[in-house]
Amino acid sequence: MTTTMTAWRQDAYGGPDIVRRVDAETPRPRRGEVLVRVGAAALNSADVRILRGEPLILRLAFGLRRPRTPVPGRDVAGTVVALGDGVTGLAVGDRVAGEVSGGGLATFLAAPASRLVPVPDAVDDRTAAALPLAGGTAWQALDLARVTAGARLLVLGAGGGVGTFVVRLAVLRGAEVHALCSARAADAVAALGAARVDPRDLDLAGLPAGGYDAVIVLGGATPLRSLLRLVRDGGCVVDVGGDGGRIIGPLGRMLHGAILSVGARRRARVLAAVARTPITAELLALAASGDLVPVIDRVHPLADARAALARLDEGGAVGKVLVEP
Repeated sequence: MTTTMTAWRQDAYGGPDIVRRVDAETPRPRRGEVLVRVGAAALNSADVRILRGEPLILRLAFGLRRPRTPVPGRDVAGTVVALGDGVTGLAVGDRVAGEVSGGGLATFLAAPASRLVPVPDAVDDRTAAALPLAGGTAWQALDLARVTAGARLLVLGAGGGVGTFVVRLAVLRGAEVHALCSARAADAVAALGAARVDPRDLDLAGLPAGGYDAVIVLGGATPLRSLLRLVRDGGCVVDVGGDGGRIIGPLGRMLHGAILSVGARRRARVLAAVARTPITAELLALAASGDLVPVIDRVHPLADARAALARLDEGGAVGKVLVEP
């Protein structure tokens, strides 16, 4: 194994141009960590938010002047090549995937073994890398919205990384899905099993009041009151991430949703998803069975990782943007 590797690094907050390709020292796994040869990394909107350091409140968690983890890339899949002290349950040669704190845009990655799960033989690295953050967020959104068999679900922003997973996982749960997305995403979203696909800018005033059991909104700033009108009594609106101002981001929308839900028969929630390895394992099992196939917008070589970040930063990607060696 080489002592140096290729990595993309950011030493300040900014746009995609801020990252630079470097020859870095191959990390050594510390106690509880494994060293992974990266087979594929998937980018998410979270990577762009951290790249830019916006909303500013997130810098309290990720670093005031620069990211504490300078190499972007939170979703990875690859092969274990070394073990740190105290690691059990994984061995050299195992294929793994998971959501980590960063470091995926590199040849090798040292990550806590507890954040990784084994990848079934039937699942390739591209598929495995696409699942953890976006698929896990979609899963948690459906749980929060209490989407089960027979539910009628409206999805706003269904064409992105999380949105495509929301549609497919809802269909697998037996829900009837009405999806709103861009024209370029319409065919892909329909192929996921949505019963109805309309433009993202559809006038919501024309939809029936109380016509849905749940609404999941991904991006945009549609007023919560307008969305709450669409769900039945006992229904729920889930805002994934929640758009907001440059300083506090989704916190204002989160507070507004909590106020609107006090004593109300319809709830509004802003989801703050967290990494959950049991969900990643469930997603991998669905992928292995052929029931869950991620929508992939583009795959960039590691040498072109800056372009992958730019693709996500500009918006409009249908499904996932991936990077591989």
